[in-house]
Amino acid sequence: MARKAVSNRKKTTARAAPRKTASREPRKSSLADLAFEAIKEKILKLYFLPGQYLNEGALCALLNMGRTPVHQALQRLQHEGLVEIMPRKGVIVQPGSISEILKILDSRATVEAELARNAAERATPEDIEELKSLARIGATNGKASELDSFIGADRDFHRKFAELAENPVLSDFARSLHERSIRYWYLHLWQTLDDKATIKQHTAIADAIAKRDADAAAAAVRAHIESLRTRLMRAQQASRGRGPLTLK
Repeated sequence: MARKAVSNRKKTTARAAPRKTASREPRKSSLADLAFEAIKEKILKLYFLPGQYLNEGALCALLNMGRTPVHQALQRLQHEGLVEIMPRKGVIVQPGSISEILKILDSRATVEAELARNAAERATPEDIEELKSLARIGATNGKASELDSFIGADRDFHRKFAELAENPVLSDFARSLHERSIRYWYLHLWQTLDDKATIKQHTAIADAIAKRDADAAAAAVRAHIESLRTRLMRAQQASRGRGPLTLK
């Protein structure tokens, strides 16, 4: 009987072993995720213009995907405020305006200041070195043609210190706001491009985080975004003689 019990236990262990040793594979992007990122990038970089109607069938052909992932992607884009799905009419890319980007910048100042505050308390020395390196990237030599590189560097820096805050919910919200800002760089903000000022401000944020000074980190973020807001308002005022700086 004892041998039989031992034998049964061995069989049970053998059956259970695969569950214990099975490795968990990283989550792969779904087709809907890929469609979402592809369409969003085309909206942000003005491949699809504000006010343009999008045809779901044409998007499927462009992306070489079926209707289900494309439809799901459009639902997510509507949630992020980049498109509006109009029943029986189609999908329209949301128009842009100066008033909207000002609201986005105000929201970013609040959210990202809190993320920087948390990052100052949680970042490791290795994290800080990476953040300082990212802060120094983005010089365009004053050429608007290098806007893609500037935006990519800015995106990486803001994403990094948001990640260091270890608050995924707030980080996702900040990412969404920041990515909505990208479209306005192509629409309006290229007129305000000042890479030297941006690098200096990014460095100030990174230095405050390195010093574990949460208040200074938050203040540096607010000053950075307020600087952009001020430059945008000046560009709008300067353009009034040539018509309003708006798409509405």
